[in-house]
Amino acid sequence: MSLPKSMLALRKTTPTTGYTLQSEPVPVPKDDEVLIKIEKVAICGSDIALYNWDKVAQTIATIPFIPGHEAVGIVIRSGKDCKIQTGTRVAVENHFYCGSCYTCKENRGDICAKMDQYGHGRGTEHGGFSEFSIVKEKYCYVLKLGINPLQAVLLEPMGVAHNGVESIDVAGQDLLVLGAGPIGLLAMQIGKALGCKRTMIADINAGRLELAKKMGADVVIDTSKENLKERVFELTDGAGVSRLVEATGAPPVVNNCFSLLRKGAKLVLIGLPKSAIHIEEPLQNVIFKSVTLKTVHGRRIFHTWEQCEQMIANGQVDPTMIVSHEYQLKDWQTAFDTLLSGAACKIVVST
Repeated sequence: MSLPKSMLALRKTTPTTGYTLQSEPVPVPKDDEVLIKIEKVAICGSDIALYNWDKVAQTIATIPFIPGHEAVGIVIRSGKDCKIQTGTRVAVENHFYCGSCYTCKENRGDICAKMDQYGHGRGTEHGGFSEFSIVKEKYCYVLKLGINPLQAVLLEPMGVAHNGVESIDVAGQDLLVLGAGPIGLLAMQIGKALGCKRTMIADINAGRLELAKKMGADVVIDTSKENLKERVFELTDGAGVSRLVEATGAPPVVNNCFSLLRKGAKLVLIGLPKSAIHIEEPLQNVIFKSVTLKTVHGRRIFHTWEQCEQMIANGQVDPTMIVSHEYQLKDWQTAFDTLLSGAACKIVVST
């Protein structure tokens, strides 16, 4: 396809709240890079921090940058060292691993010690909130199974959920998910796909719990009306739950989640606490239970992507069910206003 000389891109150029939609030249890929015509970009809850430019944003991002770290599109130009053909649909792995640090040598690029990040101004100014974007070929996941762009743009957040759920061996076990946000809802569906005996999900938002039912949750617990611990112990004959995903990031919930576990339980913390967490009665709730605690940051590259694409293609997981709002790039301010209002589950923007 012929390229225009200019494109629209959303940028943060100053350490202030908000972004600016501006016209700028279409970038040219270097030898190891591809130019992607962005089809869709999804907004993550963590984008609130970047929009507001709070202390968290100042830690994880560097100005100037184009936001949007969940993106999918079509490769339309490739550098001379690239093997990806033009016309190929790709999703972006936004953890830009270095390939040479101690974690990368252990095949753990997902937690690279020198990680840069797409959509955060870390090692690249580029992000998904633009009509065209530059990404190094090695960070592109080539779609193989014919899933559509809306499904594909959700591989990134679905991958976070998959990485967490896979790490705690849920097959044949009861799974409790705390938090029915996008990650929690996907974790619940992935748990079912990976063979959970029973999936339970807890939240204070009745609308999210209704969505969880539609997505296949076996038990929903409205913690604005029910005592979570009493309900969990009632459901587990007084033993506690064997597998737990913490997806709220709310310190009081994290603090309390250990008390919900049975002996020998496994849990994974996926939510992002913004303040200190602590454990009440650590001997009874942790040490004497001999629990296994996991945490995740991102996706296993590219194992997680392959597993998630397969689950979508097979109809085991439908990530599009979490999408509550869709907008065009020109309506970016409405999209972020909706995010900030708390009315959205997952927002996707088409470019």
